[in-house]
Amino acid sequence: MVELNYLKDAYYILCECSTCELLFQRDIPNNSLMERLYDHWIDSTKVFIQEQQQFGLEYYSYYAREIMQVIDYLGKIPSSLNFLDFGMGWGKWALMAKAFGCGSYGLELSAERIKYAKSNGISVINWDEIPQYQFDFINTEQVFEHIPEPLQTLRYLSRGLKANGILKISVPTANDIKRRLKIMDWKSSKGSRNSINAVAPLEHINFFKRNSISKMASNAGFEEILMPLKLQYKYLNNWFDLKKIIKNFLFPVYINILKKQNYIFLRKKVI
Repeated sequence: MVELNYLKDAYYILCECSTCELLFQRDIPNNSLMERLYDHWIDSTKVFIQEQQQFGLEYYSYYAREIMQVIDYLGKIPSSLNFLDFGMGWGKWALMAKAFGCGSYGLELSAERIKYAKSNGISVINWDEIPQYQFDFINTEQVFEHIPEPLQTLRYLSRGLKANGILKISVPTANDIKRRLKIMDWKSSKGSRNSINAVAPLEHINFFKRNSISKMASNAGFEEILMPLKLQYKYLNNWFDLKKIIKNFLFPVYINILKKQNYIFLRKKVI
């Protein structure tokens, strides 16, 4: 549903930071075009139906094991913890946190998604309210690639995080992005070897490498923490399929040791 008149005389230009290797789109939508993109060009009803039809047990079990790991790491009973899902979408992650007994909050721009989350018992807050809370965990799943000012946003989120709280950043990973850009196959499907979805025009305005996230985090007063391998293996499931068994063994190593995945846990630096 792209209305091309909004894009007249616009250019798609990728730039690279010489310090942290962040790739970013030079020209990005302003607030009104962002609203047009996410509330009109993208049919939220169709997206919701597609998600309901496509996401099965494995999708939800991923959320469950991640939340169990975090609760275990924090070492407190779930009912004493408050979690924020920043950019919650339809609130599926927030609902899972609520199911485990945590205080579950969400923040979202889409009015339809907010209405749906509220109808399912999620406490929805707005941007200005974040510093009023002291969350134990802030989840940002596939969010920072969409944000015009990621560093400023991360600094602001830190104001709503407890001193010993955790913030997670998960953004698209494409370690061979420059190879993909040389090919520039716009028809390559998402998740395929040549996909350039990680730098999708208008939507994915930032493409982070692991180094980009680490430097941004440091500038915002955060340091990386590694979720202990013991906890990661403790809550893994799907041990009845050879491919999944191999993935279960390798993925924690891929994250913690090889650090190839843009999936990072942060906490405030101790001064």
